[in-house]
Amino acid sequence: MKRLTTLAVLVSALFIAPLHSEETPVESLLPLNLPAPTQAPTPPTFVPSVVNNISIAQMGLPQGITLSGGQFQGGVDFTLPLDQVMTNARLALNLKISPAMAARNATLQLMLNGQPLGTVPLSAAEGDIARYQLDVPAALMVSSNSLSVKINDGDAMQCQRDLSDKYRVTVLPDSHFELEGQQLDIGADLSHFPRPFFDSMQMTPAAIAVAFGPKLSADTISAAALIASWLGIQADYRGVSFATYHDRLPEKNGILIGHPGEQIGGLTLPQTTQPLLKIVDNPANPVYKLLLVVGKDDTELRAAAWRLTRGNFAAQTPSVEVEAQTIPLSKPYDAPRWIPTDRPVKLTELIRKDQSLTTTGIWHSPLQVAFRAAPDLFLWDGETIPLHVGYRFPTENWIDEQRSWLSMTLNDAFLHNLPVNKQGALETLWHKLGGDARQESFDMPLEPYMIYGDNQLSLYFNIVPKENAPCSTLLNNNIKSRIDDDSWIDLSHTRHFALLPNLSYFVGASFPFTRQADYSETLLMLPAQPTETQVATLLDMTARAGNATGTALGHNRVVLGLPTDSELMRDRDVLAVTGMDQHAFNRALLANSPFTLHDSTLGVREPGSWQKIRRWISGDWASQGIEADRYFSSNEAWRGFVSFRSPWNDERLVVLALGSNDEQLSRLHADLSSARINAGIRGDAAIITNETGVRSFRVGEQFPSGEMPVHMMVIWYANQHSALLAILGLLFGSLVGGVLYITLKKRERKRLDPESDK
Repeated sequence: MKRLTTLAVLVSALFIAPLHSEETPVESLLPLNLPAPTQAPTPPTFVPSVVNNISIAQMGLPQGITLSGGQFQGGVDFTLPLDQVMTNARLALNLKISPAMAARNATLQLMLNGQPLGTVPLSAAEGDIARYQLDVPAALMVSSNSLSVKINDGDAMQCQRDLSDKYRVTVLPDSHFELEGQQLDIGADLSHFPRPFFDSMQMTPAAIAVAFGPKLSADTISAAALIASWLGIQADYRGVSFATYHDRLPEKNGILIGHPGEQIGGLTLPQTTQPLLKIVDNPANPVYKLLLVVGKDDTELRAAAWRLTRGNFAAQTPSVEVEAQTIPLSKPYDAPRWIPTDRPVKLTELIRKDQSLTTTGIWHSPLQVAFRAAPDLFLWDGETIPLHVGYRFPTENWIDEQRSWLSMTLNDAFLHNLPVNKQGALETLWHKLGGDARQESFDMPLEPYMIYGDNQLSLYFNIVPKENAPCSTLLNNNIKSRIDDDSWIDLSHTRHFALLPNLSYFVGASFPFTRQADYSETLLMLPAQPTETQVATLLDMTARAGNATGTALGHNRVVLGLPTDSELMRDRDVLAVTGMDQHAFNRALLANSPFTLHDSTLGVREPGSWQKIRRWISGDWASQGIEADRYFSSNEAWRGFVSFRSPWNDERLVVLALGSNDEQLSRLHADLSSARINAGIRGDAAIITNETGVRSFRVGEQFPSGEMPVHMMVIWYANQHSALLAILGLLFGSLVGGVLYITLKKRERKRLDPESDK
């Protein structure tokens, strides 16, 4: 062992520098220069931080959380993106407290994922609104979360029976979590798509960046429109917006669409002989990813975009060469998110997979049945849409059957209160004698005007206990109330028929373009050199269409500038996006429309004499052309829509989205997210300003569109223009009466004075 130690010391001494120093010539060092490293050292990756707010309304409770009556606890579930880790969190809690509740000095206990967050006093505050800030341990914030609230004074109030209006606490919908976290690198893997661009776990609106090459082309924008419509489907109620980049890279995650070998912001797309999908790191920060969609022409780019929306990529797949794709063609009104109109539809078909038509306990949330319908459903006057509801109340003897009912509302309009027992003298007598008088079904006729593009049927079992019911029954969660599985709504007697243009159909369901949900009969039009904002607005519109129908726009067609091939426009409706500075494009598009341009200002064209006569004869006496023209000329900063009959085909429609400048046009997305502005858009011209909101006008002629036989069209026209028919009938009767009068006078003279004709 000693010898080995001595040997190790001697060997190590050979490599130890001498302790004394000597002058070393520079020349002797030159041969020892080491070669330069083959690549620069990789700088450390910066892990970006994310800041996000999520409100109670965005969690799916637009009215907030209300605790009243005997319901002393409630809550909401919410999710967070999987690729983010929270480092800081805070809850901004806004409460509306009734005076009676404030006087009790009760408290509200908050829990997150079963762990206590704290307790706040339910005391009086200015305007009955109390605001609190609570720090939340970041470790509690995970991908799936549950926030619960409970009134600590609930046990003292559970036997009070007049609680509905007196004791009330509402967690307002603007209460929100303020979150800070870090973005995780999920790797270059197509199997994660649509992450990291959109995460299905996020409950806030998504913002997605799309970049194009130096020269914009119709085929790349068409592929972007297909992808945007599919992302609109995935976003659903959350909403999604797009930012476009022209020959520059996004700072964060983004989708790049172009041709092989094309450069986008310094990044060269791969040379490939087949359509290609590839995920790469963003050169600005490898934590962020860029999705490359590459194809040499419209066919290849469409195939790549369609394959991307189909998903099912194997794990650890950074790139895929795409084979030829077969894209199905839509049929009229076959949108999967629209309620079928060829048969009765059960309510169980309309609810989500995580929903149920059964409730437990006395206090519960209303049963919500949401459904969408084509906006052009038509019924004759006097016809209704049948709704059949089968229901069952609990059979407990402590329930006050005289004061309990099933409350029905449709789109916030009250429909009916359905009783527990049948109503009527004989039924009441039979029930008192011990007979079974339960009412367990009801047929509710719905007026056609009550059905919108987006509908919400609400069913609430209002169970009232008897006065002598024990306190324990008020918190009894063992009882069940349910809507039967054979409940249905039947729209099979409706027709598809409407008067166009009508912008309310467009903002509500992207109609009439969504008649063919894949846009196979729609032309998407942009100026020859569109701006980034104009392209982004078009992608926003296609995302809204996909969200409305549940179908990606697999057969959309994009053109830049007004095409010289009129055949292309003759068979399609036109959806165009432009700005007021695109003078040549705007003049060409509006040349044969009711609208015109005056020095970069939108105006209304004066109708000719024959147009006035024709509109008067047709009973169209409500034109607002003069008012619209005055309003257009009096506003400098605005955005909105105009619509008119296609000059290339009398049965087709043109909708034009435009703004006085790009800054105004960029606000259209936020405008269409506002229920108030959506409700105000109608007619064929809608202008939105920051000061006055939305103003709508009807300027041009409307034309009938849909499935209506000729003989039924005559009846419809007579029904629509009864006043005009009365005037025409009077004129016709006067004319016939005059002719008969002259004829009979001649016969009278001939009979009384036969010699007069000789």
